[in-house]
Amino acid sequence: QVQLVESGGGLVQAGGSLRLSCAASGRSFSSLAIAWFRQAPGKGREFVAAISWSGRTTDYSDSAKGRGAISRDDAKNTVYLQMADLKPEDTAVYYCAADLQRHCCGRLEGEYDYWGRGTQVTVSS
Repeated sequence: QVQLVESGGGLVQAGGSLRLSCAASGRSFSSLAIAWFRQAPGKGREFVAAISWSGRTTDYSDSAKGRGAISRDDAKNTVYLQMADLKPEDTAVYYCAADLQRHCCGRLEGEYDYWGRGTQVTVSS
């Protein structure tokens, strides 16, 4: 079992930045690939970014490329998503997910085994 808890969401103005955190427990963190997804109101969940268990491989959606940075601190069992130049269309609930099977970096919900409950990010214009 893996427990994931997201934090760091909130209300931010357009052009601002946030750092989201995903704290994991219950299993060797260094063996997990971790991803961030988001779900905007009325829309499906979409991939944002992922990082391999080694931290050496990352992947980003087109919307996150150039504005997002995913990283991990194995000593703290935490993955971070730094997002800059936020836009109103980034408003969503952001979820982190853990993949027990792959090195990296699935983009589909079904490829992930455990999910957190999400943290709300609201970007005002």
